Amino acid sequence: MRRAAIPVAALATLALVTACGGGEGQSPEATPDDTTQATEPAASGSITVWVDENREPAVAAAAETFTAETGVEVELVQKNFEDIRADFLAQVPTGEGPDITVGAHDWLGSFIVNGVVDSVDLGDKAGEFEDVAIEALTYDGQLYGLPYALETVALIRNTALAPDPVPATFDEMIEVGRAAGTPLPFVINTNGTTGDAYTYYAFQTSFGAPVFVQQPDGSYTNELGMGGEEGYAFAEWLGANGMAGEGLFSTDWTYDIANQEFADGNAPFTVAGPWAISTYTDAGVDVAVEPIPSAGGETAAPFVGVQAFYLSAQSDNALVATDFLTNYVATPEAMRALHEADPRIPAMSEVAQEVAEDPIIAGFLAASQNGTPMPSIPEMGDVWQHWNAAQASIISGSAEPRAAWDKMLADLESALGG
Repeated sequence: MRRAAIPVAALATLALVTACGGGEGQSPEATPDDTTQATEPAASGSITVWVDENREPAVAAAAETFTAETGVEVELVQKNFEDIRADFLAQVPTGEGPDITVGAHDWLGSFIVNGVVDSVDLGDKAGEFEDVAIEALTYDGQLYGLPYALETVALIRNTALAPDPVPATFDEMIEVGRAAGTPLPFVINTNGTTGDAYTYYAFQTSFGAPVFVQQPDGSYTNELGMGGEEGYAFAEWLGANGMAGEGLFSTDWTYDIANQEFADGNAPFTVAGPWAISTYTDAGVDVAVEPIPSAGGETAAPFVGVQAFYLSAQSDNALVATDFLTNYVATPEAMRALHEADPRIPAMSEVAQEVAEDPIIAGFLAASQNGTPMPSIPEMGDVWQHWNAAQASIISGSAEPRAAWDKMLADLESALGG
């Protein structure tokens, strides 16, 4: 069941029963003539929030207001982000975990399977967030977590080499790239011979071949969506543009090599995330960020990652914690503070539009609005190895596209228990 957010006035009474930690507390005694009672803190106790160093100041500001208005203390526990997932999985079942933790949306599948996370009802506020952010945290029709930030890859253009906005199609972009006279018309990370299905995913979706089939609410089923003629068409496109074809893709390119080629001005276009921008600008490249052009005729939808706050399934103060999330963190003020602390694209649309005055952020926002959330279902962990390997073998020319794709699908069906 989803828990609805409750008004602060009602929360004051509830917190007397549900508050834990932070000592014994009681609400002020009311009298018939007491007209100031409703404006005073009416409860004590605490909720615990796990947060990393970068985001702690923003959460602390929201917590201060929450405590002042409700009397409920918020204990912030600073954690290394890399440790949060494992620690949450280990500690929540023992009752030692937090009421709320920060985390990535693709942790959700393992959280659901292990029963450590509860649903969150944002009510009408859900409409204030980017659709892809809500989709990312939706599982079997319910919302788990409060989204606060997005990240994705986009098309990066060297404006000195390609001054006009990127064309609508991949083929047109390559024509422009060749006309620029650089050694390469386009460069993209292939992660060497390992393969990089993540970075190539927008091109794959433009052929109508998603990794898993999505439901109408955006949540994923465990049915592979990469089969059929759409999947074959993408595989053949990879081969035609790989090392045995046009040479537009290469397994010689790693993340560092692809970034260096673009930073050195050897290609006017690349696909990369915001984490790579400083490499280019530090090298003196003036960049523009735009949605990825379509290769297969449909919208090129890159993976979108979402940062979120999760509610523990074992929280003793679930309604109190939900009130903190929905009424104190899910606000423009808190979302602005989170962006300042961790400058990714805000998941709240109003704040995203504000920071999109920066054209680089605007470009990544536009790319994310075309995008699709990274699947958070547990089965996703079984996909990467076979998927990456198939793409690398096709790009290198060591495997025939349809045969490699068929082998990948068979391997995945076996791994997924199909």
